[in-house]
Amino acid sequence: MRIGLNAQLLSLSDSYRGAGIAHYIHQTLMHLPRAGAHTYIAFVADKAFRADGMEVVPSRLPTSRPPVRILWEQTFLPVELARRGIDLLHAMAFVMPVFSAVPSVVTVYDVSFALFPESFRPFNRWYLATMTRRSVRKARAVLAISQNTANDLCRLWGIPRDKIHLAYCGVDDIFRPVPGGEVQAFREARGLPAQYILFVGTLEPRKNVVRLVEAFALLKKQGLPHKLVLAGGRGWMYEPIFAAVERLGLESEVLFPGFVPRQELPLWYNGAAVFVYPSLYEGFGLGPLEAMACGTPVVVSDRASLPEVVGDAGLTVPPDDVSALAEAMAAILREPMQAARLRERGLRRAREFTWERTAQATVQAYESVLSERRHV
Repeated sequence: MRIGLNAQLLSLSDSYRGAGIAHYIHQTLMHLPRAGAHTYIAFVADKAFRADGMEVVPSRLPTSRPPVRILWEQTFLPVELARRGIDLLHAMAFVMPVFSAVPSVVTVYDVSFALFPESFRPFNRWYLATMTRRSVRKARAVLAISQNTANDLCRLWGIPRDKIHLAYCGVDDIFRPVPGGEVQAFREARGLPAQYILFVGTLEPRKNVVRLVEAFALLKKQGLPHKLVLAGGRGWMYEPIFAAVERLGLESEVLFPGFVPRQELPLWYNGAAVFVYPSLYEGFGLGPLEAMACGTPVVVSDRASLPEVVGDAGLTVPPDDVSALAEAMAAILREPMQAARLRERGLRRAREFTWERTAQATVQAYESVLSERRHV
């Protein structure tokens, strides 16, 4: 097949734009040519992107800007598909063209815009909800990055289960245990304390960071010496996080280093005594997986996809129970044997998630569509 890949959200930027969905798209594109012997044509906005075994077509329009991207996807892309003789379109992020006769596969990462509408601007919420629902219904196959997302698609929009294929995230090779000397040098260079609890993620309401701060306050009352590091860019409605730190008198105990470049993240994970991710909802939750790959014990919420990712390799707690969150962190910080068990389980668990498997699952979805066409 000649497979067109709408990868406009791909970004190689060493900023929040290159994280999350952009990183998933990047890794999938890099591994696809080795997973299936098809012809791949990637339509991208980032002109720096190159991949062996793939034709890359940079957009002539500034599609990094959302209004321009939407215009390009709905008007220019269908023309490109017809002109290049594309057999199958993979819409790599939620939405495919309304007017296109080319069979399509669409990837859905989560449905937070439907479940947490208050966290989105009105137009973004409307566009994602309307167009994603239409796209998954029209698509010949749907890729979900977790069973939880697949369940949401079935529950909310009645998508048949046999139409959905799972393509889990992988973990990059850079996430691994680092020698203690390197970690110590990194701590000193960044001015980090010898013992700290780590959170990595965008500071926004769905990440449930206020309750993490409140749980940390309980630990400080118990005399634990650790500090709390909340690493990540400021997203939206983040003011209550800073207000909670001030209200609880933790200004000197909570560090906000801002967005952390991906190449540095392994050292932040390795330096932490525990990684905590009490999010209310995640399509996958890459942070806990990366932490486990570095040998760092994890505590996560028991909601959405997080138990699916962590399995028995981490502690799960109700995200609205501050005391339970504090107790889970204390169980790791005070019990070296517990921490060691979780470290070993986490390392084993992380090895199950690879980008090669992501690409293989993606190609299987393509070939399911090809098989259907052969039988028509």
